[in-house]
Order: sequence, then C-alpha cells, then structure tokens
Amino acid sequence: MGAWSARHRKTAVFGWLLFVVLAAFLGGLHGSTKVEQSESMPGEVARAAKILDEAGIKRPAGEVVLVQSAALTADDPAFHRVVDQVATAVGATGRTADLHSPYDSGAISADRHSALLQFTITGEDEQAVQNVPAVLNAVAGVQTAHRELTVEEFGEASSGKWFQEQFTDDFARAEWTAVPLALGILLVAFGALVAAVLPVLLALTAFIAAGGLVALSSGLLHTSDDASSVMLLVGLAVGVDYCLFYLRREREERAAGRDCASALQIAAATSGRAVLVSGVTVVVAMAGMFLTGIADFQAMSLATIIVVITAVLGSLTVLPALLSMLGDRVGKGRLPLLHRLRKADSGQGGRVWNALLTPVLRRPLAAAVLAGGLLLALAAPLLTMHTANLTFQQQLPAGNALVATSARIEAAFPGSPSPATVVVKAKDIGSPEMTRAIADFQAAALATAGVHGPIEVTVHREQNVATIDVPLPGSGNDATSTAALDALRGRVVADTLLKVPGTEAPVTGQTAGSHDFNRQMSDAMLPVFGFVVVFAFLLMLTSFRSLGIAVTAVVLNLLSVGAAYGVLALVFQHGVGASLLGTAGVGAVESWVPLFLFVILFGLSMDYHVFVVSRIKEAHDRGLSTQAAISHGIRSTAGVVTSAAVIMVGVFAVFGTLSMQSMKQMGVGLAVAVLVDATVIRAVLLPAAMSLLGEHNWYLPRWLSWLPDLSHTESAAPLPQARHAADRPTADRPAQDRQTAGR
Repeated sequence: MGAWSARHRKTAVFGWLLFVVLAAFLGGLHGSTKVEQSESMPGEVARAAKILDEAGIKRPAGEVVLVQSAALTADDPAFHRVVDQVATAVGATGRTADLHSPYDSGAISADRHSALLQFTITGEDEQAVQNVPAVLNAVAGVQTAHRELTVEEFGEASSGKWFQEQFTDDFARAEWTAVPLALGILLVAFGALVAAVLPVLLALTAFIAAGGLVALSSGLLHTSDDASSVMLLVGLAVGVDYCLFYLRREREERAAGRDCASALQIAAATSGRAVLVSGVTVVVAMAGMFLTGIADFQAMSLATIIVVITAVLGSLTVLPALLSMLGDRVGKGRLPLLHRLRKADSGQGGRVWNALLTPVLRRPLAAAVLAGGLLLALAAPLLTMHTANLTFQQQLPAGNALVATSARIEAAFPGSPSPATVVVKAKDIGSPEMTRAIADFQAAALATAGVHGPIEVTVHREQNVATIDVPLPGSGNDATSTAALDALRGRVVADTLLKVPGTEAPVTGQTAGSHDFNRQMSDAMLPVFGFVVVFAFLLMLTSFRSLGIAVTAVVLNLLSVGAAYGVLALVFQHGVGASLLGTAGVGAVESWVPLFLFVILFGLSMDYHVFVVSRIKEAHDRGLSTQAAISHGIRSTAGVVTSAAVIMVGVFAVFGTLSMQSMKQMGVGLAVAVLVDATVIRAVLLPAAMSLLGEHNWYLPRWLSWLPDLSHTESAAPLPQARHAADRPTADRPAQDRQTAGR
C-alpha cells in the first residue's frame, strides 16, 4: 500500500479527498436515522415502547409547573391566584394541551405548601423541544411578578431542551479544544509546522468521512448522538497516533541517511504494519459491543469501527503519498526553540526514559513487583464499585437549575417527576372484565408499601391499549425504588391485569429502565469480556507468533483497565478528588461506562503495545540479544509513545471537563488508563516482563506452528551511493547524520 501510494501520489491524494467529500456529501444528503426508544432499552421497557409504537400512540411530552410557598398554603387566595395566572400564561402560548389545575387533579402536597400544574407540550419529540421555550418564558414571567413564591417548570420537553443545547455546546467545545491541543503537542514532537499539521488534517478528514459513512449506514443500523461524540473522541486520538507512528519512523530513516523511497518502504513495513495490527485490534475489540444487544452500544461500536478503519486507510495510503510528495519539505515551518529541543533528542529515549529504563533492565523482578503493586493498589477501589443508570439529578452538574427544580418537586411529591408506567395491551380494553382488572390494579398498587397516589389511567379504546402511571418512592435507582418496582411487576400486575386472558402489561419508566439496563449490562459483561480477551490474544499470537508476547499483552492491558476502574470508583463513587474535576461523588459509576471502557481500552492499549513490541522484535530479528533488543526498542520508541500518549490523554481529558456525568466518567477513565499504559506499563512493566522471560518471549509451541505467519518485518535497506538533489540531507539534520549520509 505504501509503495503504490508513493508511485501514484496524485491518485492517492486526490482519491482520498474525493472519498472524503463524497462520503460527507452523501451522508448529509441521506441524513441520520436515530435509535428509537424500543431499540435503546432492553426487557419490559423495550416491550412497552414497542406496544405503543405499534399502536401509533405517541405520548406527549409531559410538563409540570411547581408553585410553592413557605408562608402560604394552597388554600390561601393569593396562592390560588398565582396558580390561575400560571395556567392562563401557559395556555396563552398555544403550545400546550391537557392542562390540569392542581385544584382539580389533587396535585397538592401533603403540607399544602406546594402544588403542581400539569400539562403537555404539543408536538412530538423534536417539535416539543422547539415549542417549550415559549412556555418557559411564560412561566418565568409569572415568577418575576411573584418573587415571594417559587414558580418553576420541569418536564420532558424542558429537560430535553437542556440536554440538546448542552450536548451541542459540549461537542463543539470538545472539538475546538481537542484539535488545537493535539496540534500543539505535535508541534513539540516534531518542531516543525508541516509535520505537525499533517496528522491532524488526516485525522479530521477521516472523522468527516466516517461521519458520512455512519449516516449512510444508519438506515441499516441506527445511530445516536452518543455515537457521534465517541467517534470524535476515538477518531481524533487514533487518527493522530497512527499518522504520528508512521511519520516519525519515516523521519528517523531519513535522518539516518536513507533516500525517500527506502525510508517510506521501511516505514510502511514496520510502523505501517503496526498501524494495521492496532487498527484491526480496535475493530475486533469494539465488535464485542454488539454482544450487549443494546442499540445505543451497537451504534457506538459501528461508528468507532468505521472511524478507525477510515483512519487506518488514510494512514496507509494518503500519508505515504503526501510524504513522497513533500520529501524533506515535511520539516518546513520550523519553530526555532522547539526545533532545538527536538534536535537535542538523540532518539535514545531522553533522560527521563533512560533514567527509568536502566534500573528496570538491571533489576527486572523488583521493577515488576513494584509497578504491579502500584497498579493493584490503584485497582483496589474496583472491589467496592457500584454501577447504576444515573438519575437525572446525578447526570447533570451540581447547582443546575433543572436539578434544583426536580429535587424540590420530588421532595414535595415523591415519585411524581418520573413515575412507573404500566402499558396494558388487551383483546378488549373496554370490556367489564378489563375495567375491573384495572380498578383492582389501582387498589393493589396503592396498598403496596411506599406507593401513593394519584394513579392516572389513560385508555385508548381504538388501539385496545391503556397506560397507567404509578408514582414510585425513592430516587429512581435506589433500593426503595427497586423494591416498589419488583412488587409492582412481580405481584400487583400478575395478580390483577394478567388475570385477564390475552393481556400484556409491561412496566416502563425511569426506575424500570435503570433496572432492566443494569441487568442487561451484567448479563453481557462476561460474553463481551471473553470475546475481546480471546480475540485480542489470538491477534497478538498470529501477529508476533509468540505465546509469551500474546499473554503479556493481555495481562498488561487488564492491569491498565483495572487501574482505570479503581480511579473511577475512587473519584466518582467515593468523591475523592472529584472537586478538582468540577463535580462531586454521585455514589455510583454509570452502568455502561465500565463495559465501554474495557472494550475501547483493550483496543487502544494495543497501539502502544504493538508499536513498541514490533520495534523490539525487529531488533531481535536483526541479531540483537533479547535484552539489547528490549533496550533498543523501548528507547527508540520512547519519544513517539510519549507524544502519542500525551495527545490521547489530552483529548480524553477534554471529555472529562464536559457537563454530562457519563461523559466525564468516560473521559477520565480513558485518560487515566492511557496515562498508566504509556508510563507504568510501557516504561516499567513491559521491559521488566520481557527481561524476565528472556528468550521465552519468542516461544511458539510446535502444536501452534500451523498459525499463519503475519510477523513480516522489513530489513534495513542499504544506504544508497548517490541521491537526487531532492533527497539530499537538509541543514536541519545533525552533523553526524550528514556525515553518515555521505559515506
């Protein structure tokens, strides 16, 4: 691929640009088909959504306005007037329906100091979100006129508006922060503007093309907003890293005096192969997410797979073509200070890496015990990890106005903001038998510990469907809520509604969704972990034809993932250091984060492992002893690994600053794991483990000799006797390199 691209430079470059433009254009023309609710959740929640979808019942976005006073009660005329003013203002917008006064519905708190005005926003989904600002402004107007009372709105449309706006703002902030950050790090790594810009441009074009391809494929496998966010996160990180690996190797070979063709040939066969193996590992790891059976994760998986394949394709085709075109002009735009720092690096790892590596190679057992002990200590909080589908209040930043309103409503009306909903599908929903069953259900539900009224029943006679809203106690994902849900599902529904033949009655809602989602995650954990570990092991085994290297790769990756899990539990569950991230301990880790982190980290960690071990094996294949090969491989890749790690950590850390708690946890977990992997793992544990194994690193049992040999490496090409003017060493090379080139 590298040789073809170098020979057909214009075809490769313009072909890539045409591919990016066409993919983006066709994707924009096609549009994205988003995951539907019936796909996004498992269990009874999915069944309830499917019943409503098949019946064509679109539940309107429900909203409430809380009117609350410390001094007045709902019986006071002044309080009543404010409620009437809110009703008038909300109704005057023309964007509401089904308005229920608390004096008619009975939505008045037990202490009589709070009342809920209930209504729906017209329009479905996106239209409701667009309609809600006018209603919010009307409510705010009443609040301004009556500051002695609390008048606040909360509901599906108002919270949906916040999430939509915040997601857009966060995504833009992440994009505009991560790209300059990566560019700045590359400037330090190369000391030249052109060399720094190339990886960023290729990563961005890969992301743009992948976005179009995801949109085109969304008709077959629906996508989601989270998938776009993850695609940017992973695409920028791996895209820049892959180009960095390739470009640095080509620059090293040129600095050693090789001509452009030879340098590209060696870079393609060594770093190019490492990029290909790394990309395949990420793709295989991400494919494990399909085993979860949840559409949102499948969307994330597909988006990540597409952006990684696109980044690999760009690195192996258009990058060699550009390097062939530019030649030594890739070093143009030198920044004097950074370039001097770059020249000071002899390519042997720098002082810090040498200071770490020398004692590690001298006393590998002690180094392995110390580093392993450190990682196990970091992973220890994992034993206390509690996962949960975070509630609305937990997901949003502390101090958020919507969170405060939701908390006030929940305190005055426990369970009201997000009740359980029983979706009843019957042969004849209006039959006397079904009417009695619904009445029996209401009586049995109210007799359940913690469950209180009002229970709202909505009957759709034409579709033979009814929905029953039952307020549940608790926060939505705690033991109290779960106990009430279990009683509702296990006893109340079975003893009343399901007594009527041919009736279905799945229970949905926030608590039910959290419960079903957590159960699905728990059931999927073992199959996904097994799939990823086994296939990663097999890929390493066939790539290096070594049992020791394959086992070492899996064990080291598990240690870095364990350390990331421990830090997540420590920070986000127990609150240690959470204030430094602008958040607080929420008592749990988002239920999907550990599984997602495991899959993506197992793929990304292979970037460094494949790149470093490939260099070690290359040196060993050329005749160096294992100890010397380890020393050479670690030192010669130290600068690249450091630069790549800093870029990945920086990009992931940007996501740790976003507003959503799940995005924070994902960003911090990824950043910690990559930091640990690039420092403790690559600088200490990997060389220590390989030193202890010695020649056993290259051992392959005879009964595995049938495995395909994918371990090709490129031997160093002899230095040319003469070169064209464009290939001559430039003044930015050290004097010794110019002397070497002249020999």
